[in-house]
Amino acid sequence: MNNKLPIAYLTFMIIPLAFGCRGPVKGKDKNSAATSSLSLHVGDERYIAIDTKESAVIWQGASLGGVNPHKGYVYLSKGELMMENGQLMGGAAEVDMNTIEDEGHKSDNNLIKHLKDPDFFDVKKFPFATIAITKVTSINTEDKQITGNLTIKNITHPVTFPARVEVNNGIVKANGKLTIDRTLWDVRYKSGKFYEHLANGAISDSIEFEIKIIAKK
Repeated sequence: MNNKLPIAYLTFMIIPLAFGCRGPVKGKDKNSAATSSLSLHVGDERYIAIDTKESAVIWQGASLGGVNPHKGYVYLSKGELMMENGQLMGGAAEVDMNTIEDEGHKSDNNLIKHLKDPDFFDVKKFPFATIAITKVTSINTEDKQITGNLTIKNITHPVTFPARVEVNNGIVKANGKLTIDRTLWDVRYKSGKFYEHLANGAISDSIEFEIKIIAKK
């Protein structure tokens, strides 16, 4: 198991990884294999590997109005960043959905089991999520706007979010946050868009993700 980082805030983030600038893929492949599609650029000096033991994603979900929130973690299985002249130019990362935990780092409970089942992320069928960076816009030296393709349950949509990237002594630290509408990735459980008469039982469609990435040469 990866080392647990004391990351205090994050909403559901799951990352699709595959380098390049391909457009979003609508829909899902119902015959998808339970294998990873991320290929690393081994030997290319522009790319540095993400340290999966020191990187993590923090998730948080809640009922409508932000009540009854749940937080937790999910961990990266592999990834890399493309750097040129000390600046982030691209990258990709893969999340192992089987590593979902609650904020107490527990995975053998009803909450996590439910998140893994077909009501939510159907982890048995879709064990990986990925994110591929397609564009990086500099706001200033360290603050960036990241655009990429996020893939969850084999459904890909573009996302744009702010991130802070620091480079020191060959170590890259990147922290970003994004909010998604989970229903775009076919996570519909207790969504007010698809279920009537939920009253106070509806779950917010918005999920925030905070990503903490450390990469080292």
